[in-house]
Amino acid sequence: MTHRLSRRARLLAAGLGAGMLIPFVAAAAPAAATTATVSCTSGTAGLATKLQKDITAALAGRKGTVAVGLYDRSTKTTCSLRATTAYDSASVVKVTVLATLLWDAKKHNRYLTSRETSLATAMITKSDNSATSTLWKQLGLTKIKGLLTAAGMTQTKPGANGYWGLTQITVRDEQKLLGLVTAKNSVLSDNSRAYILKLMGKVISSQRWGTPAGAPSGVSVHVKNGWLQRATHGWRVHSVGTFNGAGHDYMITVLTQDNSTMNYGVTTIQNIAKAIHKDLVPTTTSALRYTPTSTPKEAFPAVPSNG
Repeated sequence: MTHRLSRRARLLAAGLGAGMLIPFVAAAAPAAATTATVSCTSGTAGLATKLQKDITAALAGRKGTVAVGLYDRSTKTTCSLRATTAYDSASVVKVTVLATLLWDAKKHNRYLTSRETSLATAMITKSDNSATSTLWKQLGLTKIKGLLTAAGMTQTKPGANGYWGLTQITVRDEQKLLGLVTAKNSVLSDNSRAYILKLMGKVISSQRWGTPAGAPSGVSVHVKNGWLQRATHGWRVHSVGTFNGAGHDYMITVLTQDNSTMNYGVTTIQNIAKAIHKDLVPTTTSALRYTPTSTPKEAFPAVPSNG
């Protein structure tokens, strides 16, 4: 379906940061987070209690609705908050689009074309919306749903009518996908997994905020973020990341909505991420930590082209 919009309408749609043609509206006032309890388990004595306490403290006083997922293979540690609550995906869905492209190519025993490689690189490293729309259309809902089924991502509902940024996602399913990307499985080939991590590791500096905040030196960082403003629930701001090193192999998903501004959501996510990294991989105060973009709004103008 072809959409014909005025230049102003296109700019406003781009300003949503999710590549969808949706009328721009003012952000809704942030809503107080409903009561929910962070639950953690761990094979390491005392770690679950510490994580639960520190993540809860990071959320104290923050407005909005936040969902959190953590899994560390090394210590068999998990943390969960609102794991099955659905959120508009914004650009976090781009990892799913790439996984679908690679899964489908594997089924047909072929390599990606140079065009597909260029589109995939722009989609992940720059969060390019046009590239995403092209790949989404090329794949079609049948293939995307096929990957979701193969991956066991039963709570993810692809956006209709090409609105990929309105795909419904949950922490549970995002963690499942990150799990497939970071460990051998029958859905994604080893080369496909390595390729996804390679691109997530090359995200441009202005978009490396969120879950990488506070990651210790010596830990490799792979991230994909998403941000979207709509009439209801204000800003959705999300971040998914995988981290490997210092004896740990872990993944973090944080989904948020009801944020008054994009920066407010970013700060909430980074407060949580810092607590998790600190508890999982304690470092001395002199150790260098990964510091993402400190003021994301400077990296994204009033009408950003990506998200």
